[in-house]
Amino acid sequence: MPRDLDLLKSAFGFDEFLPGQSDIVAAVTRGENTLAIMPTGAGKSLCFQLPALMREGVTVVISPLIALMRDQVRAMQAAGVEAGALTSGNTDEETDAVFSALNEGRLKLLYMAPERLASGGTLNLLRRVNTTMIAVDEAHCVSQWGHDFRPDYLRIGDLRRALNVPLAAFTATADEETRVEIIEKLFDDAAPTTFLHGFDRPNIHLAFAAKDGPRAQILNFALARKDQPGIIYCGTRAKTETLAHALTAEGLSAVAYHAGLEPHIRRDVERRFQQEDGLIVVATVAFGMGVDKPDIRWVAHADLPKSIESYYQEIGRAGRDGAPAETLTLFGPDDIRLRRTQIDEGQAPPERRMADHARLNALLGLAEAHGCRRQILLGYFGETETAPCKKCDLCDTPPELFDGTVAVMKALSAVLRTDEYFGSGHLIDILLGKATNKVVERNHDALPTFGVGKDYDRRQWQAIFRQIMGLDLLRPDPARFGALRLTQTAHPILRGEAEVMLRVDSVQKAKNLRRPAVKAMVSDEDAPLLSALKAKRRALAEAQRVPAYVVFTDRTLIEMAEKRPTTLDEMAGIGGVGAKKLERYGALFLEIISGAITPHMHPVRRGLAGRDAGGIFDRLEAAQTALIRGQDGCGKYMSCTQSTLRHIAERKPANINALAQVPGMGTLKAERFGAAFLAALENED
Repeated sequence: MPRDLDLLKSAFGFDEFLPGQSDIVAAVTRGENTLAIMPTGAGKSLCFQLPALMREGVTVVISPLIALMRDQVRAMQAAGVEAGALTSGNTDEETDAVFSALNEGRLKLLYMAPERLASGGTLNLLRRVNTTMIAVDEAHCVSQWGHDFRPDYLRIGDLRRALNVPLAAFTATADEETRVEIIEKLFDDAAPTTFLHGFDRPNIHLAFAAKDGPRAQILNFALARKDQPGIIYCGTRAKTETLAHALTAEGLSAVAYHAGLEPHIRRDVERRFQQEDGLIVVATVAFGMGVDKPDIRWVAHADLPKSIESYYQEIGRAGRDGAPAETLTLFGPDDIRLRRTQIDEGQAPPERRMADHARLNALLGLAEAHGCRRQILLGYFGETETAPCKKCDLCDTPPELFDGTVAVMKALSAVLRTDEYFGSGHLIDILLGKATNKVVERNHDALPTFGVGKDYDRRQWQAIFRQIMGLDLLRPDPARFGALRLTQTAHPILRGEAEVMLRVDSVQKAKNLRRPAVKAMVSDEDAPLLSALKAKRRALAEAQRVPAYVVFTDRTLIEMAEKRPTTLDEMAGIGGVGAKKLERYGALFLEIISGAITPHMHPVRRGLAGRDAGGIFDRLEAAQTALIRGQDGCGKYMSCTQSTLRHIAERKPANINALAQVPGMGTLKAERFGAAFLAALENED
């Protein structure tokens, strides 16, 4: 029997490899730089664990989560393999045991988090213990464009070069763009031996549903699968706890899990999930890549994930044993607004935020799909030659479609006629013929598209815009605070060269959906700008190491987003913007709002910002400029200081004599400027 098959049986208990494993194991064992893209459940970990046993020296495994490392170390030790992990969650005894095994040359697999690579002693340690290979689990974390970016993964390439050893990288989630970045960051563009073994998980049933009483929807889904282990992903920590309580009240065994829990509580949840039958974990994505339980029978999303990559990774935790598993993902307008806000409030450059919006569009396209969801999901990852799966909700019950070309053309026309500078809220006002202040101020009530969309109500138009973005005909532009811009695929529709089908149920149900319980902080139209203002606030607060509210409160930023001041005078009128904060932050936040550099304002004039005296000061300054060399322009140069102009603007002298008494004026200046200054005072609004 070949040695690899012998070890496969003796160490792992398997008689044969899963499809695709044998070639990867052979390449890694030979010491080739390797990149393997394999679906969850295809046995990625074995593809570096088995070669580690066949090679001399220590294999270092870089892994993103402590729970994942603990599970794999326990499994290796149970199989009689010397493995250990150096993590922040170790007890002193565990750490001592790892170092003893290293010093004695017994350890074959050493797991560590990427953050440990920042330690100066790590490289010396790895050199000393005869490291002969690096394995990188969840390699997509190196991608700065990805959903699970971990900055410390960028150090792995340096480690490979320093140790001069082969590297094997593994992930289940990498589109073509991410694969290119993995190669660039980990392998210096030197093409590794690459294995792409597909993304299909045919045993998992896919389903989406629009939110309509979401708690009841999740409870009913879980109750129908009582005594089956499952995971419910939620968007917030608080929601995990309230939903876990609701499930428990219905007689189900459920527990919450999120990053805010004490480490020992999280470890206990992980242990229970591995050992108890039928336990439901209600979690944030903190309960993520570390899940290594083969018999999870279902995964539900109570809130929309961040992207298709996140969705695929999270549903992939179900059915790793190959047996049938089910999924349900709920989505609604509030989810989409939240995800857009998270993108816009991020510190990423505009081009990355634009790409993130495109990724979210792709997920909306999956949620609002017209046909087989698996075809769309696999197509996103580059697998286009697939037949309908017959194992998703839309294959079970195909949705009714209607020709939405005219509605889509109206929406796209409204975008173009407003110069691609507005979000869906303002565009829907135009389509509905709503003469809001914003519409009238911009003369948009005179557009040909004003009032052409009255055959749908506001919520139905929101559903139509959601489908338009799911088809990637429109994308929010972060540089314009979420203004919708046409993609290339939209132009043939506007020219009448292509038709668009829309889902009947999405548009019909939108009319009857219950209103959200919590009112949004600002309108949809102002939300992207509020996100940009919050991002600027967070950057300033982090630089000063102060809480965000010390810069500006939410109330102040909301007023900025709604009123959109364009000058420091207008900014001074915003509640919470005092003289000191205007001086320190005013220009910075005006630049966010206007997208342009704020002209410099003299400190004396800035002290009058937002006051009537500010306008008077400007008129006095203009009058002085016209007379600086007298009426004929040939006189002696003469001017008043900024402080003198401020005194005049504040005191408002009634005549020439009173004007001459102002500090810095005197008789000569009063004679030259007096009439013009008094006229400027009389012109006060």
